[in-house]
Amino acid sequence: MRLLVVEDEERIASFLCKGIAAAGYEVEWASTGSEALAAVDKDRPELVILDLGLPDMDGYEVLERLGASQPSCPAIVLTARGDVPDRLRGLDLGADDYLSKPFSFSELLARIRAVLRRVGERSVIERSGVRLDVRAQTVSVGGRTRPLSPREARLLEVFLRRPGEVLSRRDLLSTVWRLDFDPHSNLVDVYVKGLRRKLSEGSIETVRGAGYRFVGFR
Repeated sequence: MRLLVVEDEERIASFLCKGIAAAGYEVEWASTGSEALAAVDKDRPELVILDLGLPDMDGYEVLERLGASQPSCPAIVLTARGDVPDRLRGLDLGADDYLSKPFSFSELLARIRAVLRRVGERSVIERSGVRLDVRAQTVSVGGRTRPLSPREARLLEVFLRRPGEVLSRRDLLSTVWRLDFDPHSNLVDVYVKGLRRKLSEGSIETVRGAGYRFVGFR
């Protein structure tokens, strides 16, 4: 299983590559965004570990172009930009996980295993008249297919894997956005509203004071 490390600082890249190789993975290194995109097109790695501070282009641009050219390739972002807006931007551009520097290498390995495990799961999920293609990020309802944003696809995946279960805003923020709960945030509500427009208004119920529950296409 091949992983691609995208990091311009040679010392950090060497540390990452040696540790990842010691964990049993094949690993390749790219020091620029253009090298990374070329390596993804040529070698099709199973996972990209991406630093945002690259010399030739912003890591967000790499992430966006990666999602456009190879949407099935997952990415973990490693960066010193740990603020919530930066994390949200990375996740919305398609990052599967986000780890702020400095970080524990054992945690990085755990995140790698978790992302690869998720990618290895069945990529098409069908529940109650809703068909989600996780990697293509599309949803089919009533014979019509619509595109989803990366976070919409992840949010719907959580609902479909836990049908009928009431999921709190805290649970959804933690699972989908990897964020601590903020009682003043309406992030979950905004995305649920967007999903309802693409499914049907009654597909995701609001459970007052508790959260949301997926009930299917109506």
